[in-house]
Amino acid sequence: MPKYVYEFSEGNKDLKDLLGGKGANLAEMTNLGLPVPPGFTITTDACRHYLEHGAMPDGLDDAIAASLATLESAMGKRLGQADDPLLVSVRSGAKFSMPGMMETVLNIGLNDESVEGLAAQSGNERFAWDSYRRLIQMFGKTVQDIDGELFETAIEQVKAQKNITNDLDLDAADLRKLVEVFKGIVAEQTGGEFPGDPRRQLDLAVKAVFTSWNAPRAVLYRRQERIPADLGTAVNICSMVFGNLGMDSGTGVAFTRDPASGQQGVYGDYLQNAQGEDVVAGVRNTVPLADLERLDAHSYNELLAIMETLENHYRDLCDIEFTIERGKLWMLQTRVGKRTAAAAFRIADQLVDQGMITLDEAVLRVTGDQLAQLMFPRFDETAERRRLGRGMNASPGAAVGKAVFDSYTAVKWSRSGENVILCRRETNPDDLEGMIAARGILTSRGGKTSHAAVVARGMGKTCVCGAEELDVDTKNRRLTGPSGETIEEGDVISIDGTTGEVFLGEVPVVSSPIVRYFDGEIDPASDQADDLVRAVHRIMHYVDAARRLYVRANADSAEDAARARRMGAQGIGLCRTEHMFLGDRRQLVERLILADTDKEQQEALASLLPLQRDDFIEILESMDGLPVTVRLLDPPLHEFLPDITELSVRVAVAEARGEKHENDLRLLQAVHRLHEQNPMLGLRGVRLGLVVPGLFTMQVRAIAQAAAERTRQGGRPRPEIMIPLVGTVQELEIIRDESLRVLREVGEEYGVELDFPVGTMIELPRAALTAGQIAENAAFFSFGTNDLTQTVWGFSRDDVEASFFSAYLEKGVFGISPFESLDIDGVGRLIRIAVEEGRAARPGIKLGICGEHGGDPASVHFFHQVGLDYVSCSPFRVPVARLEAGRAAARR
Repeated sequence: MPKYVYEFSEGNKDLKDLLGGKGANLAEMTNLGLPVPPGFTITTDACRHYLEHGAMPDGLDDAIAASLATLESAMGKRLGQADDPLLVSVRSGAKFSMPGMMETVLNIGLNDESVEGLAAQSGNERFAWDSYRRLIQMFGKTVQDIDGELFETAIEQVKAQKNITNDLDLDAADLRKLVEVFKGIVAEQTGGEFPGDPRRQLDLAVKAVFTSWNAPRAVLYRRQERIPADLGTAVNICSMVFGNLGMDSGTGVAFTRDPASGQQGVYGDYLQNAQGEDVVAGVRNTVPLADLERLDAHSYNELLAIMETLENHYRDLCDIEFTIERGKLWMLQTRVGKRTAAAAFRIADQLVDQGMITLDEAVLRVTGDQLAQLMFPRFDETAERRRLGRGMNASPGAAVGKAVFDSYTAVKWSRSGENVILCRRETNPDDLEGMIAARGILTSRGGKTSHAAVVARGMGKTCVCGAEELDVDTKNRRLTGPSGETIEEGDVISIDGTTGEVFLGEVPVVSSPIVRYFDGEIDPASDQADDLVRAVHRIMHYVDAARRLYVRANADSAEDAARARRMGAQGIGLCRTEHMFLGDRRQLVERLILADTDKEQQEALASLLPLQRDDFIEILESMDGLPVTVRLLDPPLHEFLPDITELSVRVAVAEARGEKHENDLRLLQAVHRLHEQNPMLGLRGVRLGLVVPGLFTMQVRAIAQAAAERTRQGGRPRPEIMIPLVGTVQELEIIRDESLRVLREVGEEYGVELDFPVGTMIELPRAALTAGQIAENAAFFSFGTNDLTQTVWGFSRDDVEASFFSAYLEKGVFGISPFESLDIDGVGRLIRIAVEEGRAARPGIKLGICGEHGGDPASVHFFHQVGLDYVSCSPFRVPVARLEAGRAAARR
């Protein structure tokens, strides 16, 4: 029979899976000889059995009875004993800390008889009746599911009758009266009496804690924190110690270091004559922990010694809960404390200096998500703010500017020195110039992986998406808030991409020194660098030496490439050429599509060639000596044409006026010809190269000529040509052979050797499943995980986020969007197959990933594990990927 109950002395801190974090740490403190009230823990195995079967497992009742008898023997009193009662607390405790998400019941064992015994033994009648009142209130709310407001209202009525505001001013008679009122509430709400049998109280409380694992707030918390739903919670039965026995008693919380900043010192709060729930509930103001030295010097000094013992033992910041009962200090809980991102880096750095942990361990104490938090600018929280609305926190940071409603205005105003916020219902590739010009992007539609969000994150721009309560009226150039506030074009707004909030007017922004460090503005060895910058630098320097994965950037311009290099990128993993066809060049694409003859087509391509070549020259110069993977045109051709409805209206209006509209008419015919019901699964990628003669050849020639020019200038260009959306090896062979021919031709023309790799983007399931065949004709694979996720799941990223994604997340179908963090079971398995079969066919093949997942911390660990050579992500996420690649190596 499984062992369902452990005495505190039987466990240790490594048994968190079985005893939960609280139970494991109570056991550890007991074994360290610290003053822990005796008790025992019911395991998570018992919880899982109860949740699955709706009944306690066989043998649990006897095991609880045996451990309770041992506890009673140690304490010299029985649970609920009339003349001298043993009282216990029943607390939840999962493997991972879930503060306030599950239930606790204190003072189990009190009834109408034992309350009198408690009063006599303590010599404090008020304390006894206050404890009984607390039990009925907590038990009624937690175990019996009674509305807690009913109890609070009763307390307020008694205080109002006495004209008092503080609970401490209630005397024993008041509390005795409240007990009767509370029992009446229980009887009225449940149809039965408050249970007076102590063992029944205990059993019901244990069941309530088990049940609370699936309470809505606990489920929501687990989803947000990515805590598995099948862990269950342990239950800790602990003998009660009382901080509410008078002014020589109290309760508090202590931290061995400041969890906000990481600085060393005495941090925490203390409350005299109170139980732990009073501190949490905030019913009275606490005093700083340092004040305890004045109130009780002996307990204070003992607490400091214990804090040092625990920090040295756990080798980390410890979060401690304690109670003082008439001058006697008791430890109720400890755990490795939660901390801010800044504190995480500072503490890791400090512990290395103090010889408590190695640099490998320090790397594992911080995360890419924490580093990202440090990099984003933020609003000054002390400033006055007036909130206009709220959307999704799509790309963190803080941005202030004048509201504009189209890309042209954004660019125009920006060039005039104005800071602007581009406000749209949603964005599309036409908005790219405006997005680049804007300080931030605000949309009323879309989600965290919409076009606006993805592009904004790629550029390190602040973005709030899906602010549905804001009505964006692009025609009349205004947006309206939920309360009727109107923002006209030119009015200043502030958007917070970290919280999703939108504010009226200008909110002061505090810049991030960490970004200035990565950009090379702050020398970590200079006086400009504070301890946080130095801590980040130390860890980044170490992970760069330790990691196996290379980190590249997704960059489409020389400016992006230069910034990526400053951020530590070791090349470009994705240069999207479609962004080079927007703006003024769009007309050239229209000429290509409208060409009726080979001559017209060649003229259009000839016009595009020098423009593309100049773009590539600049990018190759920015990344001189490092690899630059250029993806040939991937999106559907129709994306470069006007909207079909807008164009139809234009043609109809011209006809009605009797005006000439020959070009618009030809354009409309082309749009109709190229129109697809589902263009993302249609004429795009390699198919364009096969169907539109000369298009890919022109792009390869531009790359080759740019590389030749850079070579002549003494540069070291390293372009890599990537053919997108390949589904069969025959497609790849045709384009690859054409590309190699062009490289030879240009090399001969310029008198230089152009021996550059030609590879493919794996973004279709068939490509992954036939990777062995494809590898025979590809020098490298780069996994396009955005499209691979769409094709594996069979849904469009932008469409599903606007329709059913929120419902899927709410129902637990998804713990997190597969576009944010890689779907390991589905997409990940295809990647693993492609890696294994690709390397079997071509052992030296280079393998990377260039989807948005390249900057996701959890995904980076998978890519390390599966054996990729590099990850590629937006320039702003490069430091995050560097850190996570190092953390993945440190976990070996």
